[in-house]
Amino acid sequence: MSLVKTTESHMQQQPRTIRARFQVRYLNKRGKEFSLDVDLNLPATGITAIFGHSGSGKTTLLRCFAGLEKNVKGELCVFGNTWQTNDDSLATHKRPIGYVFQEASLFPHLNAEQNIQFAIKRSIRKCTSEQYEKVISVMGIENILASYPQQLSGGERQRVAIARALLIQPELLLMDEPLASLDQKRKQEILPYLENLHAISDVPILYVSHSMDEVARLADHVVALEHGKVVAQGSLSDVFSRIDIALTDHESAGVILQCKVEEKDDRWHLMRVAFEGGELWVRDSGDKIGQHIRIRILARDVSIAMSCQTDSSILNRLAVVVDEIIPDQDESMSMLKLRSGNDYIVARITNRSHNQLALKEGGKVWAQVKSVAVIS
Repeated sequence: MSLVKTTESHMQQQPRTIRARFQVRYLNKRGKEFSLDVDLNLPATGITAIFGHSGSGKTTLLRCFAGLEKNVKGELCVFGNTWQTNDDSLATHKRPIGYVFQEASLFPHLNAEQNIQFAIKRSIRKCTSEQYEKVISVMGIENILASYPQQLSGGERQRVAIARALLIQPELLLMDEPLASLDQKRKQEILPYLENLHAISDVPILYVSHSMDEVARLADHVVALEHGKVVAQGSLSDVFSRIDIALTDHESAGVILQCKVEEKDDRWHLMRVAFEGGELWVRDSGDKIGQHIRIRILARDVSIAMSCQTDSSILNRLAVVVDEIIPDQDESMSMLKLRSGNDYIVARITNRSHNQLALKEGGKVWAQVKSVAVIS
């Protein structure tokens, strides 16, 4: 099979899917053998988060997409164009990708604009002045283009690096923990810019992270890795509503729901948000009525009642069905997956409560939601 070098006209005729299958083995930094074995069908839109604990294979997987990993078996087909087979592989510099590393990796002797222009001139596809202005504006770097890397903060350097990667007009943008080298303040500064990537381009993004906060705010699709294997993949809501796999520590277990702001209560500084499975009152975060937002509900903030209790301080109650019950990592606790319409939330309760309430899969109960975090 011959490998196809993509042109813009050819790409537009191809199905927008990403098919990847990789197998690679090597010795890690500790001298132990590590193997990556994945088989993926990824959406060709939005942000796909590659999520997992340190050492799960996230960066190795990203390097496979970039053609940087050696001795890889498998295949990679992007928009109908074959970049890799078992027998042949398109060189990294011939793959139409943008790559953003943990460190910005800007040329120190060039200012921000020169760094960007250096990349644009070597791009396969032409960047229009309109595209240039849009990316520069959305990334908020108009006023720092004349500055050199050493004059910029870590967050500013990374925003320049992201703009550079987008402006080479890639078919696939790879981001390897782009916020890992930043302190918390700088992370909070740059996250809104990353949330606006949808407004800049429809280029699919593979975003490596072990941060639940980043994934909750940015991801549309999730690939969860553990010891080099895919343990879950799917939409953000579907993956994090699973209780049969430990994607996070039990204190951080929870779900992310896509909601719409329906009503404001100015007196109590609250807003009512609706999702397919119901509605909740949450802290007014300043979002407008009709705006779509994400909320996060932690399992530890959900309690169970057998009836709709109105004589408590808990404002949010949902009629749910117990979909699944499994033992928690803590032997005194149980994890519950609760269905509300076509959406799910999870709860973490003591085994004593589980026993006293005689909870069973398929049973109808009330989920009392003690706290809801508005993400975006």
